[in-house]
Amino acid sequence: MATWVWILIAVAVVVVVAVFAVAARQRQTAVLRRRFGPEYDRTVEARQDKQAAEAELREREKQRAQLDIKPLPADEGARFAQEWQDLQERFVDEPSEAVVAADVLISQVMQARGYPMGDFEAQASLVSVDHPAVVENYRVAHGVRGRAQEQQATTEDLREALLRYRSLFTELLETRDEPAAESPAEPPAETPAEPAVVTVSDPTGSAEESEVPNERS
Repeated sequence: MATWVWILIAVAVVVVVAVFAVAARQRQTAVLRRRFGPEYDRTVEARQDKQAAEAELREREKQRAQLDIKPLPADEGARFAQEWQDLQERFVDEPSEAVVAADVLISQVMQARGYPMGDFEAQASLVSVDHPAVVENYRVAHGVRGRAQEQQATTEDLREALLRYRSLFTELLETRDEPAAESPAEPPAETPAEPAVVTVSDPTGSAEESEVPNERS
């Protein structure tokens, strides 16, 4: 076979490989965009390098896959919900302290669900895999919490922080029923779980109810 024919074949192979590589990268980008939503754009902007940002997001997914993140038992979820109601009422007289308490409470919920506690940015990165739509609220609220501790946040800043914390708290507060004991002779009939209703009030005074799904083990 003539040399020029081999050259054409080699060029064609290189082109085909390049096309497949580009298509694969585009599919990977599309998957990450769907998974992380606004967190994808934030990470790309922060990194100023699309490939580095996507590598970081894939690494977050790997770290998250190694964790055993579980929903809360119903009674524990109800306890956390009541604590949230208490700190919202506290906001009226002690807004700074309420915001600090909200940050602590959310950390406790994360820990109860199985997220490792430690460096804040590491926590936020892991949470972004499961809750990409609200993780930026968590970052902003945590920043206000730092200013609150130094008495440098306005009441409006604090109110906004509490609302931002609430968006993540509501998503984190997934509950499940404790497993029912089964009779070896006749297993109990399955009944659909009824959602637990948790009232999450705006710190300005209005209240709204959000349903927290019960998940059976």
